[in-house]
Amino acid sequence: MKREEALACVQEQLTEQRYIHTVGVMETAVKLAERFGADVKKAETAAIFHDYAKFRPKEEMKQIILDVGGPLEVLDFHHELWHAPAGAALVKTEVGITDEDILSAIRFHTSGRPNMTLLEKVIYVADYIEPGRRFPGVEEVRTLAEEDLDSALIQALKNTITFLISKNQAVYPETVATYNALVNDRH
Repeated sequence: MKREEALACVQEQLTEQRYIHTVGVMETAVKLAERFGADVKKAETAAIFHDYAKFRPKEEMKQIILDVGGPLEVLDFHHELWHAPAGAALVKTEVGITDEDILSAIRFHTSGRPNMTLLEKVIYVADYIEPGRRFPGVEEVRTLAEEDLDSALIQALKNTITFLISKNQAVYPETVATYNALVNDRH
Protein backbone atom coordinates (compact mmCIF):
# COMPACT_ATOMS: atom_id res chain seq x y z
CA MET A 1 0.00 0.00 0.00
CA LYS A 2 1.37 3.39 -1.00
CA ARG A 3 1.94 6.06 1.65
CA GLU A 4 -0.79 8.38 0.29
CA GLU A 5 -3.33 5.57 0.17
CA ALA A 6 -2.48 4.47 3.72
CA LEU A 7 -2.69 8.04 5.04
CA ALA A 8 -6.06 8.55 3.35
CA CYS A 9 -7.29 5.32 4.92
CA VAL A 10 -6.34 6.35 8.46
CA GLN A 11 -7.45 9.95 8.04
CA GLU A 12 -11.05 8.68 7.86
CA GLN A 13 -10.59 7.04 11.29
CA LEU A 14 -8.96 9.95 13.16
CA THR A 15 -9.61 13.48 14.33
CA GLU A 16 -7.63 16.20 12.57
CA GLN A 17 -5.34 16.57 15.60
CA ARG A 18 -4.70 12.80 15.79
CA TYR A 19 -4.02 12.71 12.05
CA ILE A 20 -1.38 15.43 12.47
CA HIS A 21 0.11 13.33 15.30
CA THR A 22 0.11 10.27 13.02
CA VAL A 23 2.00 12.11 10.27
CA GLY A 24 4.55 13.19 12.91
CA VAL A 25 4.91 9.60 14.13
CA MET A 26 5.35 8.41 10.54
CA GLU A 27 8.09 10.95 9.80
CA THR A 28 9.83 10.21 13.11
CA ALA A 29 9.58 6.44 12.62
CA VAL A 30 11.17 6.68 9.17
CA LYS A 31 14.09 8.69 10.60
CA LEU A 32 14.55 6.26 13.50
CA ALA A 33 14.34 3.25 11.16
CA GLU A 34 17.00 4.77 8.90
CA ARG A 35 19.18 5.67 11.89
CA PHE A 36 19.01 2.29 13.62
CA GLY A 37 18.65 -0.10 10.67
CA ALA A 38 14.99 -1.11 10.85
CA ASP A 39 12.90 -1.77 7.75
CA VAL A 40 11.89 1.74 6.67
CA LYS A 41 8.77 0.73 4.72
CA LYS A 42 7.47 -1.41 7.59
CA ALA A 43 8.19 1.42 10.04
CA GLU A 44 6.31 3.87 7.83
CA THR A 45 3.30 1.54 7.52
CA ALA A 46 3.16 0.63 11.23
CA ALA A 47 3.43 4.31 12.18
CA ILE A 48 0.64 5.32 9.81
CA PHE A 49 -1.71 2.69 11.25
CA HIS A 50 -0.60 2.75 14.92
CA ASP A 51 -3.67 4.71 16.10
CA TYR A 52 -6.17 3.21 13.63
CA ALA A 53 -8.56 2.13 16.41
CA LYS A 54 -7.97 5.11 18.73
CA PHE A 55 -11.48 6.51 18.36
CA ARG A 56 -13.46 3.29 18.21
CA PRO A 57 -16.01 2.88 21.02
CA LYS A 58 -14.60 1.23 24.15
CA GLU A 59 -17.11 -1.61 23.90
CA GLU A 60 -16.05 -2.34 20.32
CA MET A 61 -12.36 -2.41 21.30
CA LYS A 62 -13.14 -4.65 24.26
CA GLN A 63 -15.06 -7.07 22.06
CA ILE A 64 -12.25 -7.19 19.50
CA ILE A 65 -9.74 -8.03 22.24
CA LEU A 66 -12.06 -10.74 23.54
CA ASP A 67 -12.60 -12.11 20.02
CA VAL A 68 -8.91 -12.29 19.10
CA GLY A 69 -7.99 -13.77 22.46
CA GLY A 70 -6.07 -11.03 24.04
CA PRO A 71 -4.21 -9.87 25.67
CA LEU A 72 -7.19 -10.23 28.00
CA GLU A 73 -5.39 -8.77 31.03
CA VAL A 74 -5.21 -5.41 29.22
CA LEU A 75 -8.96 -5.09 29.81
CA ASP A 76 -8.25 -4.72 33.55
CA PHE A 77 -6.22 -1.56 32.85
CA HIS A 78 -6.91 1.90 31.44
CA HIS A 79 -8.78 1.84 28.14
CA GLU A 80 -6.05 4.02 26.58
CA LEU A 81 -4.11 0.77 26.17
CA TRP A 82 -6.89 -0.99 24.27
CA HIS A 83 -6.54 0.73 20.91
CA ALA A 84 -3.18 -0.94 20.26
CA PRO A 85 -4.22 -4.62 20.31
CA ALA A 86 -7.65 -3.75 18.86
CA GLY A 87 -5.97 -1.67 16.17
CA ALA A 88 -3.66 -4.50 15.13
CA ALA A 89 -6.68 -6.78 14.71
CA LEU A 90 -8.66 -4.16 12.76
CA VAL A 91 -5.74 -3.26 10.50
CA LYS A 92 -5.52 -6.94 9.60
CA THR A 93 -9.25 -7.44 8.96
CA GLU A 94 -10.30 -4.02 7.60
CA VAL A 95 -7.15 -2.88 5.79
CA GLY A 96 -5.76 -6.29 4.85
CA ILE A 97 -2.26 -5.83 6.24
CA THR A 98 -1.02 -9.26 7.30
CA ASP A 99 2.68 -8.60 7.89
CA GLU A 100 3.19 -9.79 11.45
CA ASP A 101 6.10 -7.38 12.05
CA ILE A 102 3.86 -4.41 11.28
CA LEU A 103 0.90 -5.79 13.25
CA SER A 104 3.12 -6.51 16.25
CA ALA A 105 4.54 -2.99 16.21
CA ILE A 106 0.97 -1.64 16.28
CA ARG A 107 -0.09 -4.14 18.98
CA PHE A 108 2.69 -3.16 21.41
CA HIS A 109 3.06 0.58 20.76
CA THR A 110 1.30 1.52 24.02
CA SER A 111 2.47 -1.18 26.41
CA GLY A 112 5.76 -2.45 25.09
CA ARG A 113 6.75 -6.04 25.78
CA PRO A 114 9.90 -7.84 26.88
CA ASN A 115 12.24 -8.67 23.99
CA MET A 116 10.76 -6.07 21.66
CA THR A 117 11.84 -6.22 18.03
CA LEU A 118 13.72 -3.30 16.52
CA LEU A 119 10.59 -2.27 14.61
CA GLU A 120 8.46 -2.38 17.78
CA LYS A 121 11.00 -0.16 19.55
CA VAL A 122 11.05 2.30 16.63
CA ILE A 123 7.24 2.69 16.68
CA TYR A 124 7.04 2.98 20.48
CA VAL A 125 9.72 5.68 20.59
CA ALA A 126 8.43 7.49 17.48
CA ASP A 127 4.97 7.71 19.04
CA TYR A 128 6.50 9.08 22.22
CA ILE A 129 8.80 11.72 20.67
CA GLU A 130 7.02 12.90 17.52
CA PRO A 131 7.43 16.69 17.10
CA GLY A 132 3.92 17.57 18.32
CA ARG A 133 4.46 16.00 21.74
CA ARG A 134 4.87 18.48 24.59
CA PHE A 135 5.23 17.07 28.10
CA PRO A 136 7.88 16.83 30.81
CA GLY A 137 10.71 14.47 29.86
CA VAL A 138 10.05 14.29 26.11
CA GLU A 139 13.12 16.38 25.20
CA GLU A 140 15.40 14.03 27.12
CA VAL A 141 13.98 11.05 25.23
CA ARG A 142 14.38 12.91 21.91
CA THR A 143 18.03 13.55 22.72
CA LEU A 144 18.64 9.93 23.69
CA ALA A 145 16.96 8.76 20.47
CA GLU A 146 19.65 10.57 18.48
CA GLU A 147 22.23 8.00 19.65
CA ASP A 148 20.70 4.99 21.41
CA LEU A 149 17.22 3.64 20.78
CA ASP A 150 17.23 1.37 23.85
CA SER A 151 18.21 4.26 26.15
CA ALA A 152 15.40 6.36 24.67
CA LEU A 153 12.95 3.50 25.16
CA ILE A 154 14.06 2.91 28.76
CA GLN A 155 13.63 6.60 29.57
CA ALA A 156 10.21 6.75 27.87
CA LEU A 157 9.06 3.72 29.87
CA LYS A 158 10.48 5.18 33.08
CA ASN A 159 8.67 8.49 32.42
CA THR A 160 5.39 6.70 31.69
CA ILE A 161 5.58 4.46 34.76
CA THR A 162 6.52 7.40 37.01
CA PHE A 163 3.68 9.51 35.59
CA LEU A 164 1.10 6.76 36.18
CA ILE A 165 2.34 6.21 39.73
CA SER A 166 2.21 9.96 40.43
CA LYS A 167 -1.47 9.91 39.38
CA ASN A 168 -2.21 6.85 41.54
CA GLN A 169 -3.00 4.86 38.40
CA ALA A 170 -2.29 1.18 37.90
CA VAL A 171 0.68 0.31 35.72
CA TYR A 172 0.14 -2.44 33.16
CA PRO A 173 2.48 -5.31 34.18
CA GLU A 174 3.73 -5.78 30.60
CA THR A 175 5.04 -2.20 30.64
CA VAL A 176 6.96 -2.86 33.86
CA ALA A 177 8.22 -6.15 32.40
CA THR A 178 9.41 -4.30 29.29
CA TYR A 179 11.34 -1.80 31.41
CA ASN A 180 12.84 -4.58 33.56
CA ALA A 181 13.89 -6.63 30.53
CA LEU A 182 15.61 -3.67 28.89
CA VAL A 183 17.41 -2.64 32.08
CA ASN A 184 18.46 -6.23 32.79
CA ASP A 185 19.82 -6.55 29.24
CA ARG A 186 22.12 -3.63 29.99
CA HIS A 187 23.81 -5.47 32.89
